[in-house]
Amino acid sequence: MPPVPPLELPIVLLIAAAGFFAGVQNALAGGGSFITFPALLLAGLNPLAANMTSTIAMFPSQTTSAVAGRKLVGDVGALSFKQLFMISVVGGVLGALLLLNTPVSFFARLVPWLVLFATSMFAWGSFRRKPLHAVSGMPTWVLVLVQSCIAVYGGYFGGGIGFLMLAALTIAGQQVRMATATKNMLAMAMNAAATVIFATSKLISWPAALALCVGGIAGGLCGSWLIHRLPEKIMRGFVVLVGALLTVWMFVR
Repeated sequence: MPPVPPLELPIVLLIAAAGFFAGVQNALAGGGSFITFPALLLAGLNPLAANMTSTIAMFPSQTTSAVAGRKLVGDVGALSFKQLFMISVVGGVLGALLLLNTPVSFFARLVPWLVLFATSMFAWGSFRRKPLHAVSGMPTWVLVLVQSCIAVYGGYFGGGIGFLMLAALTIAGQQVRMATATKNMLAMAMNAAATVIFATSKLISWPAALALCVGGIAGGLCGSWLIHRLPEKIMRGFVVLVGALLTVWMFVR
C-alpha cells in the first residue's frame, strides 16, 4: 500500500466542510459517507484508506447526533431497541473484519442498487395514502435478518445504511421521526465496532480524520436540531430527494 499523503491547509479546510455537510446529512437521512468518501479520494487517499478514515472520523458526529435524539428512539413491535443495538454491534464487527480481508470493490458496486432500493421503499412507505405505521409491519424475523445484513454492510463500507434502515424501520411500523432517531443510534453502534478495529491501521490519515471529525460534529449538532423542528413532510421529502440524487450520482460514477 502507498504511504498516506500529506495534506495542505486548503485541502484540510475543504475536508472539514465536507464533514459538516456529511454530519447534517447523517443526522437527517444518512448517506454522509457519499460526501466524505469522494472528498478523501480527491485528497489523494486510496479507497481502502478513505473508507477507514471516513468511518473513524464520522464516528464522533454520529455519536453526537444519536445522543441528541435518544429520547425519540423506540422499539419495533416485539423487537426491542436493545436487541436491535446488539445486532448492529455484532454486524459491525463482522463487516469490519470482512473489509480487512476482502477488496472493497464488490460491495462498492452494490451501493447504487442498495440506495435505489432503499429510497424507493422509503418513498413508498412515506407518501402512500395509508401510513405504514397504521398497518401491520414486517415479521420480527424479517427485521432481524434485514438489520443483520445492514449491520455487516455498515461495518464493511457503510454507504447508504441510513436509507436502508429508514426503509426497514418505517415499513416495520415506526414513524419517520422515531425511525430517524433509531437509525442514528444503530448506525453509531455499527461504526463504534468498526472504529475499534480500524483505529490501529497504518492507512488512517489522521489530519484528514481530525478535519472530518470537527466538521462532522458541528454538522451532527445542526442536523439533530433540525430533527426536532422540521415538519415530517419536509423530512420525508428531504430523504427521498437526497436518495434520488445519490442514486443518480452513484450510477453515473
